[in-house]
Amino acid sequence: MTIRTMVVDDEPLGRERISALLAEEPDVEVVAECGDGRSAVEAVRREQPHLIFLDVQMPEEDGCFVM
Repeated sequence: MTIRTMVVDDEPLGRERISALLAEEPDVEVVAECGDGRSAVEAVRREQPHLIFLDVQMPEEDGCFVM
């Protein structure tokens, strides 16, 4: 089973680093990368990931947003 994963972080370098580490895992697929809460909510609804790496301190909407 492939683990469908999302990376949400307002810092591009943070997203890139986590995605690079995940790319080394054969059973993990990064289905979306998002830089803000609004796009993250849309991506969760669209992609229905199994796992989300979520920055909880972001401008505007933080990592505690309501789905």
